[in-house]
Amino acid sequence: MENFISIQNLSKIYSNKFTALDKIDLNIKKGEIFALLGPNGAGKTTLINIICGIVTPTSGNVLVNEFNIIDDYRKTRSLIGIVPQELTLEAFETVFNNVNYSRGLYGKKPNNKYIESLLKELSLWDKKNNKLRELSGGMKRRVLIAKALSHEPQILFLDEPTASVDVELRIDMWKIIKKLKSNGVTIILTTHYIEEAEEIADRVGIINNGKIILIDQKDKLIKKLGKKKLIIHLESKINKIPNSLMKYKIEIDDSKNKLTFFYDKINNNTSITTLLQKIREENIVIKDINTEESSLEEIFVNIVKGSNDEYSRY
Repeated sequence: MENFISIQNLSKIYSNKFTALDKIDLNIKKGEIFALLGPNGAGKTTLINIICGIVTPTSGNVLVNEFNIIDDYRKTRSLIGIVPQELTLEAFETVFNNVNYSRGLYGKKPNNKYIESLLKELSLWDKKNNKLRELSGGMKRRVLIAKALSHEPQILFLDEPTASVDVELRIDMWKIIKKLKSNGVTIILTTHYIEEAEEIADRVGIINNGKIILIDQKDKLIKKLGKKKLIIHLESKINKIPNSLMKYKIEIDDSKNKLTFFYDKINNNTSITTLLQKIREENIVIKDINTEESSLEEIFVNIVKGSNDEYSRY
């Protein structure tokens, strides 16, 4: 796939000398879902706002579909829709008029049929004549999405889109995002809900202190950095780990009847087989065995904190 958004050496330094972004390099492919993860204050929203033309960069270059966001700002902004964190709506206007007005702001001709289909897809059609102040927070969030899609953008930014919304809307949004991707829309998602990135993203970027510290395919990231756990449930309690098992760096839980062995691709099945044999040689009776694998959230936390040498080198 071709690069649809190209960011080179991008920095943003505010007048108080705070560096919000520090020499960011990032390419986003056409038609992909890219999840940008990071703690509060990491620079996620600043990066989105620069690409969308809301914030002026201090230095660097950003191209959207090969158009420069500053020199060709009309062209780049026409390609972009954004769902912001904050609810910014005309409270005394109807749902339909809100969405229709947004379409007009981008110079698009009226298309009531498209607006109708959009509102129906977002479960807003029965609310089309309601004023915004009459809607719940979840419904207002749906209207924000409809406004962002009103001019049929090729790029959609979702900045914490499911913050403080119900589970039903979150699931609906995942379905909508997947459908937009199938139609060729490029989607950039920032979120604190790591399961969202794990559910729908193609690639994941992690930003911290204004710097991109890792970018990879989601599946490759989990495979490369994910840890697996072999959990061994014992028939009876043991007071301590026998000396013959110490080299395996296994842990015993407080109940004294469960052992945990951490392994990755470096450890093959032979080492697990050997471990189990050694346990039996110590006359320890195994009751059950199961495995667990690291989630994207665990990987994210370890990378940001740099609490583990294996993760911090990335």
